[in-house]
Amino acid sequence: MSDTAAAAASDAEGSHVSRSERAPRRGEEKRGLFARIALFVRQVVAELKKVVRPTRQELVTYTSVVLVFVTVVMLFVTVIDLGIGKLAFWVFG
Repeated sequence: MSDTAAAAASDAEGSHVSRSERAPRRGEEKRGLFARIALFVRQVVAELKKVVRPTRQELVTYTSVVLVFVTVVMLFVTVIDLGIGKLAFWVFG
């Protein structure tokens, strides 16, 4: 049985072993706080390098689409609100 399966089986049986009490997996050494923070920062920088920024034209297009959508939804909600208000006034006088 692998280490992962053994850990899952022991957790399923109700014995709760904290993460700090488990032995590190093969090839995984225990890292200190600053080493983990440095690794995190390196990974964040690597992911940010993958980000593709929109061109000016794409940005204008996306902004226009959002503004038109918000305006349409606003008009729809306004019409529904006025309709329900008039209906309530007609029913309850």
